[in-house]
Amino acid sequence: MDIYLIRHTQTAADSGLCYGQSNVALADSFPDEMTDLHQKLPEFDDDCKVFSSPLTRCLHLAKTFSDAVITDDRLLELDFGAWEGKRFDDIDADALQHWSNNFATATPPSGENFEDLYQRTGNFWQELLATEAKQVLVITHAGVIRALLARALNMPLANSFQLRIDPGSVHKLRHADDYLYIEYINL
Repeated sequence: MDIYLIRHTQTAADSGLCYGQSNVALADSFPDEMTDLHQKLPEFDDDCKVFSSPLTRCLHLAKTFSDAVITDDRLLELDFGAWEGKRFDDIDADALQHWSNNFATATPPSGENFEDLYQRTGNFWQELLATEAKQVLVITHAGVIRALLARALNMPLANSFQLRIDPGSVHKLRHADDYLYIEYINL
């Protein structure tokens, strides 16, 4: 099975805004970014499965690949809880620094930590690998892609933010004979 992990394109959110599970609009550059992204990818079979986070920044892109998108809440970005919709500059600096230094286990107020996201996405991943699909697209967020790649690489979660996940990027994995290969990252 060929698995394409795709991050949504640029958003229209102001720089410095915390918006994990908040719905934010896509940037006006979406049509061009979407065209560029499609050009990075091969032609897909009619039975290619397309999964998406239910947030509009992902779902809008997913629908450019298929009319039969499967949304899954496990593909949502990290829940920043009380920090959602705030500017990072407006969040208590000590609390933000503590979270930044310990993001795998530290939890924003009323939110989730990266370990929670890792577990949530792991359930999705196990189900995905058990499917019979030949091609799969997963349109989601940077945090989810980092968690899935960390799982694939058996990487400590604290190191996962060393993986660069650009907006509109593609990360290809191949699952064959009960083995997972990473073909490329951040194309």
